[in-house]
Amino acid sequence: MIEHTIELRVRYAETDQMGIVYYSNYLVWFEIARTELFRSKGVEYSRIERERDIFLPVTEAYCRYRAPLKYDDIVRITVKVADTGNSRLTFEYDVEKDGKTASAGYTRHAFVNKNGKPVAIPADIKKLLTMG
Repeated sequence: MIEHTIELRVRYAETDQMGIVYYSNYLVWFEIARTELFRSKGVEYSRIERERDIFLPVTEAYCRYRAPLKYDDIVRITVKVADTGNSRLTFEYDVEKDGKTASAGYTRHAFVNKNGKPVAIPADIKKLLTMG
């Protein structure tokens, strides 16, 4: 299974009035992690869109919150390619602080053309994301 880990420091702007990371920021972190996974494999989201007219909209997102994160915490976000189909892809995420899971989730994506119609995952991209 292909995976990639990034490290982030929680910024003050990512916290709510109680000083805890606001729930929607986890989805932003998921996006950062999967973008960096693509980049680590030599594929840039923006190039897929620009050069191939293929887009990867999120069709489903889930996040389970297990422990609060606060301003200035260092977090490690690991993203894994969990499942691929003909025109879909699922990523799983684990957000850790000090080696303990603070949240976990997944996003599902469709590969679509500029008109929103499903297209097959290009063979070269599928190979990179499933076999490295």
